[in-house]
Amino acid sequence: MAGIDDVARLAGVSTATVSRALSGNGPVSPSTRDRVMRAASDLGYVVSSDASSLASGRTRNIGAVVPHLNRWFFTSVIEGAERVLLGQGYDLTLYNLSGDGGERRRVFEHHLLRNRVDAVFTVSLELSADEVSRLLALGKPVVGVGGPLAGVSTVMIDDVAVARLATEHLTALGHRRIAHIGASHEFDLDFHIPTSRRLGYEQALTEAGLPVDERMHRAADFTLPGGYEAAKQLLGTPHERPTAIFAASDEMAIGAILAARDLGLSVPRDVSVIGIDDHPLSEFFGLSTVAQHPVGQGERAAELLLTALGALRRPDGGPPPAPVSHTAPADLIVRSSTAVHP
Repeated sequence: MAGIDDVARLAGVSTATVSRALSGNGPVSPSTRDRVMRAASDLGYVVSSDASSLASGRTRNIGAVVPHLNRWFFTSVIEGAERVLLGQGYDLTLYNLSGDGGERRRVFEHHLLRNRVDAVFTVSLELSADEVSRLLALGKPVVGVGGPLAGVSTVMIDDVAVARLATEHLTALGHRRIAHIGASHEFDLDFHIPTSRRLGYEQALTEAGLPVDERMHRAADFTLPGGYEAAKQLLGTPHERPTAIFAASDEMAIGAILAARDLGLSVPRDVSVIGIDDHPLSEFFGLSTVAQHPVGQGERAAELLLTALGALRRPDGGPPPAPVSHTAPADLIVRSSTAVHP
């Protein structure tokens, strides 16, 4: 297999010039670059990624950190980011924190800090100030998906606004007894998403002139079984039964639909149900929802990372771009699980 010395001899230049021409780092005239490229092509020479990383200080590898791999939202964000990064010649390394309690420490103190990645994006993880500062101090751009992070760019939906939108859909249909399936405190650690969605629900009730009734709230775990159990509690007492349920996730909303059917109730004749996400199963169940487009959030996060990486390579050595807080779009999708309250 041809080496860099062979390319240099055929092109009539030094190995240092070959390195600069093929990496794009350093001054090389257009005619010399063309000569080097032709020589490399004729010899079938391929730049070693390891050697290139050592020479440039870059790995062309992006680290993605997620709390779990068994949730549709996380994998959808990764799918969108990977699509953009692969198109620009970057690899993506996934770090899953669902193992033992030491996983997070190992990832942030070892894998991400010791030059294994050029940049980092996190999904639904509220980083500490120390974690963010250590990454930024090493020149590693950081983007967060799912909530605000001080000092770095973020991509997120407005959780209060989307919950308000879902609840307003129910009040506009004439519902007055609207229950909410949210989450307990143990599922409210990163960015307090369940709390924000409950706040949006309560705001919509107040704006519609409806009371906020604690009996109309049940905590679950953002899973289908959790939503099923919570809905059975809400729907099990006929004289206190809600006419509509807003669940903080589609999986819990689907669980509520199944619970209603098992109790002999018709959706939406006896109870309307709406969620948030636009989960792949939502259309199958006819679930009304607020779509948050996680693939698009991943694409936007990757674009922000590439912009930051491009700024680091600028020859003028100017300051990095200021952090951007991008509010991702969310859209109400009305299907057959919600209807006018008679």
